Amino acid sequence: MPDRSFAVVARAGDRIADLSTPRPVIDEDRLAANIARVQSYMDEHGLNFRPHIKTHKIPALAVAQVAAGAKGINCQKVTEAEVFAEAGFNDILITFNILGQQKLERLARLNDKIPALKVVADSEVTVDGLAAHFSGHKPLTVLVECDTGGGRCGVQTAEEAASLARRITAADGLTFGGIVTYPKPQAAAAIEAFITETLDRLTSDGISCPIVSNGGTPSLFEAHLVPSATEHRAGTYIYNDRQMVRMGHCTEDDCAMHVLATVVSRPTADRAVIDAGSKALTSDLQGFSDYGLIVGYPQARITSLSEEHGVIDLANCTGPRPQIGEKLFIIPNHTCVVSNLFDTMVFHRAGVVTRVEKVAARGLVW
Repeated sequence: MPDRSFAVVARAGDRIADLSTPRPVIDEDRLAANIARVQSYMDEHGLNFRPHIKTHKIPALAVAQVAAGAKGINCQKVTEAEVFAEAGFNDILITFNILGQQKLERLARLNDKIPALKVVADSEVTVDGLAAHFSGHKPLTVLVECDTGGGRCGVQTAEEAASLARRITAADGLTFGGIVTYPKPQAAAAIEAFITETLDRLTSDGISCPIVSNGGTPSLFEAHLVPSATEHRAGTYIYNDRQMVRMGHCTEDDCAMHVLATVVSRPTADRAVIDAGSKALTSDLQGFSDYGLIVGYPQARITSLSEEHGVIDLANCTGPRPQIGEKLFIIPNHTCVVSNLFDTMVFHRAGVVTRVEKVAARGLVW
């Protein structure tokens, strides 16, 4: 059996150009700059910042985010939160409806372990399930999730939000912690209107709302346009990706993650094949028609992925074309998915490996 220990993937001082591929590599300087840039923006506007760790799933990176000034972290699933609680994080918000006996039992153990665990709910079913399990135990803090245009989870009106807050407040074993939303971008006015109406209703009911949590990297630099929010959540910003470049949040030079791949075949003049397929680049298009941006070959297009192969169309390339054995740096469409495809991340500075980190919460999606 091959040695799967993450320590053998690379060692400090190795050249990333010599690594076996496919392999995600993280630029240390870009990573640090991304953390500093966003924290500075939040500090400037007086907002608490709660980074979403689903992008990287690595405790060491969350340590760096908190050291820069972040207030707690955001996880998506109970199992993710368990990993980060074990790593010493004690202020965790899980932004997912939690249902089912097994999850509730694990959630209760987590709630006993850390002082500031928070979850969300957007229905009476979820609230009642939480209340039934936590009655008579250490109270669990619950925020009401609101749909302010994102079209995913969330109550649809301010009255529904207030009604659910009343239900949480009345429940034994639960504490109302506030409201949370993941909005669509460029909708600050609508978000603020929804929040303001909800806060007015809560005030009328005599219910305080300690946290108003707004979210998402796509709306990251609009956070100051929602003055009623007390905190913002974002994840992708730490690496950035092709989607964030398209949205104008960053440039290609701000993308800290690349997937390093090798050209393994040139069957025709207009076609190259790399060793990175859907198990390395993900099939998540994010609205693009191809599967990543190849640095140095902007006219080349990764047109299809099978599990282990990526097919590149070179027909529009007017200059040199990649050759067999050449290593390519690819900016993925969506970094968060790539993180969940690999056991480890290799970090480098100027092409020289600095460290290897285990993706500790990889695969923990329940």
